Amino acid sequence: MKFKTLLIALTIFSLNNLSAQNTFDIVFPQANRNQVCQSCTNIFRQKPKEVKFSIEREKSNLYFRINDKKWFNMLFKNAGDGIAIDVVRKNRYDCDETTTASQIKGLLLKPVYGAKLRNMLKPAGENRFRVHVGRLPDAFLNDELEYNILFLSNKNMCRYQVIYNLESYPWELLDMGMYLDSLTYNTKQIKPSSGEGYILKNKILKFTIPFEKNKSEYSHEDIKPIYDSLRLTDFNIKTINIKAYSSVEGSLERNVELQEQRANSIAAALQTFQKPTIKTEVSSSENWVEFLNDIKDTKYDNLSGLSKSDVKAKLVGALSKEMEPILSHHRKALLELGLEKKDKYKTMSPDELLLKFNDAISSEQLVAANEIQNSIFEKLKSKVISPEFLRKMNIPKQAKFAKIFNKNSAFRYMLNVRQALIVYNELLELEKLVPKNGEVKYNITAIKIRLWRFRALEINETKLKNQIYGLKNYGIDASLISRMMVNFHIIKAENLMRKRDYSDKDASVSYINKNYNKFSLSDYDYLSLAQFFSYYANTDMSVALLEEKARSIDIDEDLLFYYLNLTLIKDELTYQTDYRTIMLNAININKERYCKLFNVVEKGGVTFQLLENEYLKETYCENCEE
Repeated sequence: MKFKTLLIALTIFSLNNLSAQNTFDIVFPQANRNQVCQSCTNIFRQKPKEVKFSIEREKSNLYFRINDKKWFNMLFKNAGDGIAIDVVRKNRYDCDETTTASQIKGLLLKPVYGAKLRNMLKPAGENRFRVHVGRLPDAFLNDELEYNILFLSNKNMCRYQVIYNLESYPWELLDMGMYLDSLTYNTKQIKPSSGEGYILKNKILKFTIPFEKNKSEYSHEDIKPIYDSLRLTDFNIKTINIKAYSSVEGSLERNVELQEQRANSIAAALQTFQKPTIKTEVSSSENWVEFLNDIKDTKYDNLSGLSKSDVKAKLVGALSKEMEPILSHHRKALLELGLEKKDKYKTMSPDELLLKFNDAISSEQLVAANEIQNSIFEKLKSKVISPEFLRKMNIPKQAKFAKIFNKNSAFRYMLNVRQALIVYNELLELEKLVPKNGEVKYNITAIKIRLWRFRALEINETKLKNQIYGLKNYGIDASLISRMMVNFHIIKAENLMRKRDYSDKDASVSYINKNYNKFSLSDYDYLSLAQFFSYYANTDMSVALLEEKARSIDIDEDLLFYYLNLTLIKDELTYQTDYRTIMLNAININKERYCKLFNVVEKGGVTFQLLENEYLKETYCENCEE
């Protein structure tokens, strides 16, 4: 499911002296603020969490955009209720400048009030409205700018908001998989919304290989389990992904050299295991993440508050030797092998495979038919043949062929979700032949849930819940049933949201939050859940879901940056020691992308006004301003 980038408002209050500039007729209340702002405050308290607003620019014109006209009219009901825009320049946060806190950070534009706001509000898309609220001076047009909102009640400034940009990604229901030979998942890759896609993988093996100090050679004992695992499987290596880490002491240049040597030595060893050349991806970094994790609450904890260069300066001589038991665990490579099943029919043409498969079916050689079917699937995944090829496979609708028939139908659905309704009806017919087959029943239920999400079937919620829970009677694991029930409530929450039934929607969100820990999550699942929670204005749940993973070195890059987008604006988090660990994790994984977070919103940043936070500015200037 796709959602465009969301612009979300963050409230900031400041009672410092105003800069010397024209503040028009705006009143900045002090002691009587609660009294004069009571009406505005109450309206914001009544604002549904789903109501969102932002400022958009067209050349020199600025517009206030909102998705709820009714709430807008409540907010600007009276003559003195209005909006004023504070136009902020990025150069305010230059690293060689001290940023002085002030209530107005830039140029304050003339406010727009009540009747004019209501009368000028125009439709701007489905359930979207906008109103003109200001024009930029010519001197500002070529600057990097952001636009903060002053909400006025009876001309009193009652709310000051900064807009930040939360990057979004395509997300889906949690993957329930489909039973083929065994439960098989569409292992979707996390990508920004401009590059959606997935890869159907057979198997992943993960290993950790340690290295000795100042050495790039690995121990053959450490790599032996990899060879043993490969010899015992019917899989070939398809891809190699290696993340090499050095400990943090020593020069960055030497550490980078070691990391590359370590990664390449492992890749070279694995390349000898089979031909042709295996697609290999290598990355390397200093292991600041585990260093900061491991010194927490130890006598070395004071190092966590130092800059990276200061830490390196300390880690020489006696201290380096003393900390070696900690540092030794940080020199390693994380190895991930993508495997594909060996295919003894790989060299056969599609026509030969089809003939051989149909012969195996007619002679009831089910083991051979199953192997040939898998070979056909491999050709489908590599797009050697089209999905229509599956229709040429003659599989009688008889109980003894149920597994092969089930696989064919389920695989068509996995290749193309548009086949869902056709496959669903096919499997219902198959279920009549094998009414106690748990794999067929699981596939039917999984597809039914997706069809409900697409509103392609009329669903009785009570009957569907009973159907899901009833799978336990056919050998389906409880964790798979829990995953289905979380998806059930994701769809229910979406449906309730469309009805604006916020209370019942929140009940479904609460169910999801309490139950997702009953089963394992892929990175894509983590992202989908975090996106779901934040889209329904429960960012605290998203943060809780991701915070532990954000401190691990093997976190998916997009997942880590999504977590940063959720949390960078929360001072109570960014000033914690653990948060520096997360930021250095992001810098190690993709420094350019981390620094971009502090760009102007219009250039893909969260907001450069994050640099108002001294702790974030210090980290930014240390790592992003060469």
